[in-house]
Amino acid sequence: MHDGESGEPPVTDDRRRTRHRDPQGRRAEGMDPERLRYFTQSADGSPHTRHRRRRTGPESADPAGRRPAPPPVPPAEQARPVPGTPRPRATPVRIPPGQTPAPPPAAPRPAPPDTDVTMARPPAPEPPVRRSRDDAYRDDGYRDDGYRAAPVRDRMRSTPAGYDPAGYEREHHSGESYDDAPYDPPADTARPVRDPAPAAPAPGRGVEEADDDWWAGVDDTESEQHTRRAPRRTRSRGKRRAVLALAIVFMLALITGVGYYGVRATGLLESRKDYTNAAGAGDVVVDIPDNSTLADFGRILVDADVVGSVRAFVDAAGGQPMSGGLYKMRTQIPATTAVEMLTDDGAEHRVGRVVIPPGLQLDSKTGIDGKVTPGIFQLIENATSVSINGQQEGVTVADLEKAAADATPEELGVPEWARQNVAAMTGDHRRIEGLIAPTTWERVEPEHTATQILREMISKSGAMFEQWGLLDRNNSGLQPYETLIAASIVEREVRHVEDAPKVARVIRNRLDRDQLLQMDSTQNYTADITNIDVHGEAYKNDNEWNTYRYKGLPPTPIAAVGVPALEAMLAPAPGGWLYFVTVDTAGTTLFANTFEDHKRNREVACRNKLVATGCSQ
Repeated sequence: MHDGESGEPPVTDDRRRTRHRDPQGRRAEGMDPERLRYFTQSADGSPHTRHRRRRTGPESADPAGRRPAPPPVPPAEQARPVPGTPRPRATPVRIPPGQTPAPPPAAPRPAPPDTDVTMARPPAPEPPVRRSRDDAYRDDGYRDDGYRAAPVRDRMRSTPAGYDPAGYEREHHSGESYDDAPYDPPADTARPVRDPAPAAPAPGRGVEEADDDWWAGVDDTESEQHTRRAPRRTRSRGKRRAVLALAIVFMLALITGVGYYGVRATGLLESRKDYTNAAGAGDVVVDIPDNSTLADFGRILVDADVVGSVRAFVDAAGGQPMSGGLYKMRTQIPATTAVEMLTDDGAEHRVGRVVIPPGLQLDSKTGIDGKVTPGIFQLIENATSVSINGQQEGVTVADLEKAAADATPEELGVPEWARQNVAAMTGDHRRIEGLIAPTTWERVEPEHTATQILREMISKSGAMFEQWGLLDRNNSGLQPYETLIAASIVEREVRHVEDAPKVARVIRNRLDRDQLLQMDSTQNYTADITNIDVHGEAYKNDNEWNTYRYKGLPPTPIAAVGVPALEAMLAPAPGGWLYFVTVDTAGTTLFANTFEDHKRNREVACRNKLVATGCSQ
């Protein structure tokens, strides 16, 4: 019986959709196995896919709202199917919930030879125990998706000649069975399903076609999408709040910092504490870096507890310049007293500052006039000797001589180009002569050992010599260490810078001729009393530095070499001079190519009472 003929309301879209609900009208968590087979397997056991069949429009339906049966296929086309044409689909059979599925109908027997195959009908299946409206609706030729299926007679007419249904059944569906156990979906995939909102059918589509767009999991997907979007919006709001909070904190910190430094710049927050006892409480050595400002001085002194506050020290300094370095100070003294100790003209409170002039030697020398010239070792002792709260610090001359004589060239920081010569004179402290450059050494640490002090000074001096061109601009024709020795002779012989290249040429010419250098400076290097007028036994003094007795250069430099003397020896002036002599106290020097000319120049020195040896009068 068709829908509506029994007085019951027709099967509507909503009723079709509720076939996935439980008896109380709630949507079921899973699908019944029989219903699952209904949506996945046809009545005859052949697989199918419920694709939609589009209709051209509402006019294609009959007055009762059903699709008309397709026109019969001519017998000529039945025997030979068109390639690519899909096989007619079987009508699915719905199994009501709680019933055992009926066995598939038995295959029809083959018709006798004289029977018209096209008119043969398969035996009717046994009626179910209970028939529902949907069963009647389906038996009338309609599928559950709203489309009318082809009648059995039409399907039989479309069967090709020689088709054996029983053989097809055995070939494709033999041994198939279905488990009647209820379907239990996995716990992690089961989701509550809600009714989708009814949507109007698209233009040109029937009700059945629009309803066919719905599928069992569409509500689940929409619900999951909505569920995912909500936390996303929540996270976005949380991020915006976090960014806003960070911005507020940053602005507050910036305002606070600017305000603090602004107030500090005005001096409102600085302490003006100052001590009053000029004698102080104890001794301390402070190290103030070079190019420090008065505020830097003040902070270092405050940290050493010398003055009470930076503000008090800056006010007491009054803007006068100060030099960095090591200072022996007293703790807890007034700021004015600290300024006086730092700016004392005699530098009495300065510690570790050594000024080495060009031409100075390691050992102290006594002149013909009785004046003692302190050597480099003595200057280092004077600079590092300091008493801190009764404890003596610093090194002595004896400490320095021992370190210079016994330490290895590597321990002393001797450059590579001088190590062989220094190592050959181990045991003699004069082997490091000339390796300490003439400059101002601002920080010779009092607490360092003699070896540490010499290593620092020699290694830095070697770098200075190389920077002055000893290695890469040497045109003297000598090795670097030999060049330094010759330059030290120039340093001791010349009074005026312009004469240095000429003296360097004299040294170079005599070495080329294998002639004795006969330099007074080399003989005075080992003399107890230095004298510009060398005479008597001094000429005969037997030591390697006496160039009146030994040819060539002495074994070591004879003094600290400055930049002008080194540059002069690196590039001697062109000329043929072999002799030179200083003729007055002003340092005037005359040069000669021959010995006769040299004797005449020496007479000038005799007349000026500068020398007496070898004079005619």
